Amino acid sequence: MGKPTEERKAEIVQGALELAAEHGVKKVTTQAIADRVGIAQPTIFRHFKSRDAIFGAAINLVADGLFAALDGLFTAKAPADERLQQIITRQLAFVSRQRGVPRLIFSDRLHSESPKLKAVVRKVMDRYTTRMSALLAEGIESGRFRPDLDTDAAARYIIALIQGLIARWSIFDFEFPLDAEAEPLWQFLWPLLAPEG
Repeated sequence: MGKPTEERKAEIVQGALELAAEHGVKKVTTQAIADRVGIAQPTIFRHFKSRDAIFGAAINLVADGLFAALDGLFTAKAPADERLQQIITRQLAFVSRQRGVPRLIFSDRLHSESPKLKAVVRKVMDRYTTRMSALLAEGIESGRFRPDLDTDAAARYIIALIQGLIARWSIFDFEFPLDAEAEPLWQFLWPLLAPEG
C-alpha cells in the first residue's frame, strides 16, 4: 500500500526543493525527483500534472510555512519596530532551512519561462507587502517609525533588501549563515525608519 496522497506530495515537493538547492532548477527533472524520493516517475504524475505544478506547490508550501511563522508577529501587541525586527530575524532563519527556494525564485524558469509560476510568486509577494505596509502604518501611528514614511514604498524596499540578501546567499552557494545577517540588516534599516529624537 502506498503512502497517503498528501504525504507523498510533500515528499515530492521536498525532493524537488532539495534538488534545486543542489543542482539548480534546470536539472530538476521529474525523473530526478522520482529517484530522490525513491518512487517510479509515473507516480509523480499521479500527484502533479507537470514539473511546474510541483514548483508551484513548493512555492505555496514554503509561503504557507513562512506566513505561519510570521503571522503572529504582524498582529501581536508588542511595539511595531520590535515586531519588524523579529519578522526579519524569523524570515531569514526560515529561509535558511529552505535552500531550494532562492534557486527557484531567482531562476529563469520562474522569471521568463513560466507565467503561472511567476503569478504564484507575485501573489505571495503582494500578500507579504500588504502585511508589511500595514505594520509600518501601525508603527507610524504609535510613534515607533518616522511620520513621513511612505509605508508602501518602505515595505517594498525592506522586502527587496531581504530578497537581495537571500539572492547573495544563494549565489555564494550558502557559504555564510543567512540568519546571522538579521542583526546587521536591522542596524542598517533602523536609522532609516526611526523617528527623530
